[in-house]
Amino acid sequence: MGSQLEKSMGLNGKVLGLFALITSLLLAGTHLGTKDKIADSQRRAAQKALLEIIPEERHDNDILTDTLSIPQHYWSTLGLKKGGELHLARKNGTVFAIIVPAVAPDGYSGAIEMIVGINMDGKIAGVRVLNHSETPGLGDKVELKKSPWVLSFNGKSIGSPSPARWKVKKDKGDFDQFTGATITPRAVVAQVERALHYFSEDRERIIKAASLGLTHATSSEMSRAAISNTPADEENTLNEAGDKP
Repeated sequence: MGSQLEKSMGLNGKVLGLFALITSLLLAGTHLGTKDKIADSQRRAAQKALLEIIPEERHDNDILTDTLSIPQHYWSTLGLKKGGELHLARKNGTVFAIIVPAVAPDGYSGAIEMIVGINMDGKIAGVRVLNHSETPGLGDKVELKKSPWVLSFNGKSIGSPSPARWKVKKDKGDFDQFTGATITPRAVVAQVERALHYFSEDRERIIKAASLGLTHATSSEMSRAAISNTPADEENTLNEAGDKP
């Protein structure tokens, strides 16, 4: 009797173990499938935002994968806590614009994530807000689908308007604020201006790195060849982030 009970318990244990294994495999498969779908969805959303700023007919590279890391000493200027990457737009191999990720930390309801497209002449190609928690019907007008306000940045640069005018009109600047909401547009205007200042400082490094094939879309072999032909001081300038005083 005892032997039969032991056998029965052993068999039940094996069945339960097999069931647990199958369940775990199914859950893992579902998780991986969901993760892939989320990643694909995020990729499509990112590509859509990039192409709104730099339309497909303007470039002949994959701006989603043609990227260059932002040096660590610029992270705080752009409001990036964990760093980020520039997206490069090329035509016939030449970079003519970049897209800079930036975060305005001082929105009315928290951080406002955006991307700022900048042509190599320093003029803004476009700005898009990607994520925020601003008040519906008020601060959410920073989104293009809610208001054309964000288009007012197009063509602007550090000198146009003058530095004193890079503010909302309530602060004696050139940019409109929203009725009942000034903090949100004020935060976005300030962060876009900081992105322009970042670009003016990092422009030469970007051009050099792109011309040497040091962006993430290029092959490692091309990168190694370019680095091997680059003087040591130039190589350090291009590849070592965070060493600037």
